[in-house]
Amino acid sequence: MADLEIRNLHVRAEDKEILKGLDLEVSKGEIHALMGPNGSGKSTLANAIMGHPGLEITEGTISFQGTDITAVAPDERSRMGLFMAFQYPVAIPGVTVSKYLRMVLNSQREARGEDQIKLKDFRRETEQAMELMNIPKEFSGRYLNDGFSGGEKKRMEILQLAMFRPQLAVLDETDSGLDIDALRTVANGVNTLAGPDLGALIITHYQRILHLVEPSFVHVIYDGRIVKEGGAELVEQLEEKGYGWIREEVEAGATI
Repeated sequence: MADLEIRNLHVRAEDKEILKGLDLEVSKGEIHALMGPNGSGKSTLANAIMGHPGLEITEGTISFQGTDITAVAPDERSRMGLFMAFQYPVAIPGVTVSKYLRMVLNSQREARGEDQIKLKDFRRETEQAMELMNIPKEFSGRYLNDGFSGGEKKRMEILQLAMFRPQLAVLDETDSGLDIDALRTVANGVNTLAGPDLGALIITHYQRILHLVEPSFVHVIYDGRIVKEGGAELVEQLEEKGYGWIREEVEAGATI
């Protein structure tokens, strides 16, 4: 049984059906890539996995480690071990990076019946994670993402991944808007954290991050469904040929 199991998922946003019977499995220790053209449903899937309240699941299920979480609140999903790095991280003025990280860590520990993290341990872990992500220590005292550049916001997302140690991470176009140095920093963070205790679903429109973080499984989404699956070689095909051939295959299949 996979850690994350999505079966026949149909999702609506307002009056539009976006996901139209999507199936996907991701387990710890695996790196999956989800690719597709704009408007195909990539970010909708990410938000549905995390329980975005603006989405309506009309059919199908999302299960995590054998538990149906289709109707579970987003904060509970986080405490269960799901994590999402956002395409557009929001700023939280008035809440420092340090305060935010410690609050989330303690919330997770409380859910596991553990005591709050000791201050010296928190400082040590934060400094180690900041070094990994090339984030200056003084960022601890800044308000979360307030006045941060695009690259700083994306590095902050992977910093949270390093601190919170989820079991499954959804990275929603974390590579968008990054210059090559920031992209390498983010990719290095993902590669360092990858291992048997972490599963990752990298959602991207481009191929460049997948040259730095090589996936074992590649899924192509088109018009709300996963229409093609393969290994890293599929990334090369998409880079060479674009998404036009995917569209042609889907439309040809629909006419048979």
